[in-house]
Amino acid sequence: MKDLFDSHDKILMEGAIVTQLQHYTSLSLHPTLIHAPLIYDIQGREDLAALYKSYLDIALKAGLPFLMCSPTWLANLEKVKNSDINQNINFDAIKFMQEIKSEYHDAKSPIMVGGLLSCKGDGYKVEQGLDSVEARNFHSWQINQLAKASPDFIIAETLPCLEEAKGIAMALEETTIPYIISFVINREGCLLDKTSLMDAIESIDGITKRNPLGYMVNCSYPSFLCAEIQPKNLFNRLIGFLGNASLLNHCDLDNSMEIKSENEADWASAMLELNKKYKIKVLGGCCGTSSKHLDYLVQHEG
Repeated sequence: MKDLFDSHDKILMEGAIVTQLQHYTSLSLHPTLIHAPLIYDIQGREDLAALYKSYLDIALKAGLPFLMCSPTWLANLEKVKNSDINQNINFDAIKFMQEIKSEYHDAKSPIMVGGLLSCKGDGYKVEQGLDSVEARNFHSWQINQLAKASPDFIIAETLPCLEEAKGIAMALEETTIPYIISFVINREGCLLDKTSLMDAIESIDGITKRNPLGYMVNCSYPSFLCAEIQPKNLFNRLIGFLGNASLLNHCDLDNSMEIKSENEADWASAMLELNKKYKIKVLGGCCGTSSKHLDYLVQHEG
């Protein structure tokens, strides 16, 4: 993974998964595990694979490396144990992703499979965050399940609070897998608990002996980063951005019954600026994005 980042200026990551499944397929999603159990359903596997491949094909056509993550965003210990779903779902989901990768064995661009997790509670509600000790203990189970399947990396996404992110990082550094920490931010470019991105990164780098490969932001519109007022050294550690399609606040998006999206050209332009001006290498989509957004991203250079 480090070699990949050292040798490429732009890396593509997947666009939205859950919102695409919700709005454009007839699949029934699990009430708590959402899309993870689809790997055990014939139609679910087909639709999931088709969605990942639609993003992957865009990257390969453009000659870009591609990062794709397992559908295990909410498959934590509590939710898995309280469901009737296979307890090995995290391991099995990585194997599902590796099967997709194996179909592209002749690809000239690197394809990396990541294990995905998130915070325990609602990613938009700071009050549900765990302290660092609770987080380390709680998330270790899922992290170990993902690590057993030997993904290329593990990423924790949509983290609104520094304390829980610290605990997750401490659990992740105990594995041998490269890992990434990805925050959700507000319109002022801070974590939802008001911590600045720079402070959050320095705090986690300071408490981990094996630091994250880098940091990312997801589930926020690219302009939320307020890149022009961030400290310059932030971009030494901020390696990626997975942008929402809409400028709406998180609470408005969360309560919407339909996909919200700004003009794809505006979204892509804002994302490309992060790459060109601020050297953020990993570009991908989050809520509301589709293959059209990623295709526009690789077809236009600003």
